[in-house]
Amino acid sequence: MAVIGAVCAVAVGTAGFGAYALVDQDEAGSPGGSRPASAADDSKPGPAATGPLSAGEVRGAAEEFLAAWESGDAAGAAARTDAESAARKALAAFAEDGGVTGVQLTERASQQDEVPFEVTAEVEQGEATGTLEYVSTLTVVREQDTGKPVVHWEPAVLHPDLAEGDQLVTDAQGDPEVITVDRDGNELSAEDFPELKSVLADITKRYAEKSGGTAPLATRIVDAQGKDKKVLAQHTEGTPGEIPTTLDAGLQRAAQAAVEKKGKGSAVAVKPSTGEVLAVAALPVQSFNPALRGSYAPGSTWKVVSASLLIEKNLASADAPHPCPQYFEYGGWKFQNLDEFEIQGGTFRQSFARSCNTAFISQAPELADDDLTQQARDLFGLGLTWQVGAGTFDGSVPVQSNAQMAASLIGQGGVRMNPLNMASVAATVKNGGFKQPHLVPPTVDDRTLATAPRAMSPALAQELRSLMNTTATAPYGTATQAMASVGGDKGGKTGSAEVDGQELPNAWFIGYSDDLAAAAVIPASGHGGTNAGPVVAEILNAG
Repeated sequence: MAVIGAVCAVAVGTAGFGAYALVDQDEAGSPGGSRPASAADDSKPGPAATGPLSAGEVRGAAEEFLAAWESGDAAGAAARTDAESAARKALAAFAEDGGVTGVQLTERASQQDEVPFEVTAEVEQGEATGTLEYVSTLTVVREQDTGKPVVHWEPAVLHPDLAEGDQLVTDAQGDPEVITVDRDGNELSAEDFPELKSVLADITKRYAEKSGGTAPLATRIVDAQGKDKKVLAQHTEGTPGEIPTTLDAGLQRAAQAAVEKKGKGSAVAVKPSTGEVLAVAALPVQSFNPALRGSYAPGSTWKVVSASLLIEKNLASADAPHPCPQYFEYGGWKFQNLDEFEIQGGTFRQSFARSCNTAFISQAPELADDDLTQQARDLFGLGLTWQVGAGTFDGSVPVQSNAQMAASLIGQGGVRMNPLNMASVAATVKNGGFKQPHLVPPTVDDRTLATAPRAMSPALAQELRSLMNTTATAPYGTATQAMASVGGDKGGKTGSAEVDGQELPNAWFIGYSDDLAAAAVIPASGHGGTNAGPVVAEILNAG
């Protein structure tokens, strides 16, 4: 079929335009494209020849057909068959799809009325070229009305694998190979970064068409429904496309190594000033990456968001006195602190740094059921639809009431987050405003990133940074030990989220240092500062 296309392509590309015009006119009833009439057309025709074909008749009919085809005279070739219209349509169809710029046909020794012949077709698409070589066979028969020797038309004349309704096409088949690279152009492969396998596959699926790659040029046979039946030849390897990401290969290795030391868990690193995701670590490797798609109660790391709400509602201020009782009952539930501690005569800064649950729960009676949901969305972008460049779970803060609303203030209840979401919380505080995290630069596809409906005031941002810094530096801060090795302008927050049916809580930690923020969760491991804190510290130190 590629061969047929070649002939047609030659015809169209050179003097063949005339032949194609004649083919179309002949379809409407004009004489163009038919075999020339004999000089004795006005005389009474003689009797039609009968009997077996001679070797000379077989050779002559085959030579005339092959010569017309090779020269690009598709109409002339079709006229030398016993099904001129069908042959002409097939040749014309192949011309449009074959991509063939030239064809050479070499006759082999005939076997009675069958003539095998070699086909060499040159194909081209854009700047890609190739060659298709094969052997086909034609059969010479007597035309029923005239008795003249003609080629018996069937699709297999064009290629032996063609059946009725099939078509031969030459095109760039399938998807091009795609290479995903980090922010510095280093390749990110699933072999080198198995924890990213599902993420890279997702990115490739989304952006393959925008990668700039080209699929391999191939000649293939398709059936009447357009489905592939057989690839006859692949002419080029194609050119790989390239999809950029915001990831940093070096930091990715460091983050994954930090998680692997714990034997399980996930972590994300984000650049606060831009929202660029620099690392996504996870263990064990799963069909989905829990760092981006997981859904966990964030525990006390969520108190960063709750603190912003209390401060804006004038229910708390960093250095103002604030209650931290041993117990507080609300909505029929009795809440307490870890080891039932209390802070007498303390400030909100102390309550935040020591992760006092009742300091937050005690303010629940002053809040509306939807206050926390709105705060998370409007200032931190949580619950909006993020356009990360890969599939993500973008956080959930449902409107709740009574005890469940109170529990949500300390990252329990119905609040659900993952390391991507909580790294963004730390980054939002450090930056002083929400920058939607993203893995693929928005310039790749001109997508619009999510924006927070409301700006965080400089005063609030500074107060939250102060609280997180105290938590990471003060002797009584729950994040101080984990963040001891981290330099720069730093802050942190620990969390331990209780899970029904789980002996140990999920350990959480979020932190930042200069223009790098990170979050980690180590499931069923215990205290956040002890188990997740070292992971975040290693990531921040590697940044």
